[in-house]
Amino acid sequence: MDMKQAMQLIWENRKYTTDDPKEVISHLNEEVAESLKALLKGDNDKAKGELEDALSCIMIAMKVLDVDIDDAVQRQITQMKSKNKHSKIMIFKKDKVEIYVNDVLTGGWSIWSEEDIKEAQKIAKEFGCIIINS
Repeated sequence: MDMKQAMQLIWENRKYTTDDPKEVISHLNEEVAESLKALLKGDNDKAKGELEDALSCIMIAMKVLDVDIDDAVQRQITQMKSKNKHSKIMIFKKDKVEIYVNDVLTGGWSIWSEEDIKEAQKIAKEFGCIIINS
């Protein structure tokens, strides 16, 4: 089954008939929250069921907001690929830190103390760097 066909079937069989975007997004939010609550309680089966309900809510919301599902999926794939291309790596060596962006050395500094290492790790996390200890 293709995405547009699935969206149409879900739309035709929805349990509520609102066309208010705020209401459908609120309903989606509730389903996601219920899934998280179930996970936090260790109930994976209930979490999966709530997540499936959330999928229906996403499709209903997309229909209400007139989002083309095929285009949306393609945009997300493109966006995810471009995020992966901008890899940021911080390499911790014995006496220095080096920063690489897209496999190009872009900076670095000397490490003099344990406090310097902690500060560099904090910076790496803040900027979403992959940390490598060498």
